[in-house]
Amino acid sequence: MAKTYTLPPLPYAYDALEPYISKQIMTLHHDKHHNAYVVGANAALDKLEKARAGTLQIDVRGVLRDLSFNIDGHKLHSIFWTNMAAAGKGGGGNPTGKLATQIEKDFGSVDKFKQQFGDAAKAVEGSGWALLLYDAEIGSLVLTQVEKQNFMHLAELPIVLGLDVWEHAFYLSYLNDKAKYVDAWWNVVNWEDVAKRLDKAMK
Repeated sequence: MAKTYTLPPLPYAYDALEPYISKQIMTLHHDKHHNAYVVGANAALDKLEKARAGTLQIDVRGVLRDLSFNIDGHKLHSIFWTNMAAAGKGGGGNPTGKLATQIEKDFGSVDKFKQQFGDAAKAVEGSGWALLLYDAEIGSLVLTQVEKQNFMHLAELPIVLGLDVWEHAFYLSYLNDKAKYVDAWWNVVNWEDVAKRLDKAMK
């Protein structure tokens, strides 16, 4: 029997990120959308296992595409939830310490980083993510966009910060104003979590 993925609980209450992200959005986003990725990944793994056992014929390319899409959705959301915290209770403000120093080195200043990261998130075509990665080869943080979420592993670069800009992440509160959602999101960024991820990536 193949090992399976499980839906992680949110690290805070569904209404903890209000007024920036509503309880309704968080409930639907976590319980429906994230859970669907977990279910989809497990279904793809099951099909692959049955194909190896000779009990099921599959379109390998299609199943692997489903596996990539759903695993990536699961992994990205698992990072996304912990990248956030309630405003005033760990969320918002600016990074400090080693994280702030690294951002200033790689982007010029925290404000310049926020501007460029925000611009990247707002400019995603359709559904996708803005991601901050760390590349140990060059000792630098790297900014990227992901359309949808079929990308597997981004050439092994660990993700330290991710912003979901699929419509289900904001539409119920912000309608089609993605930019307003991105600007508001900075109020709930959990810099402590980002710093821990960077520290781990550097090691």
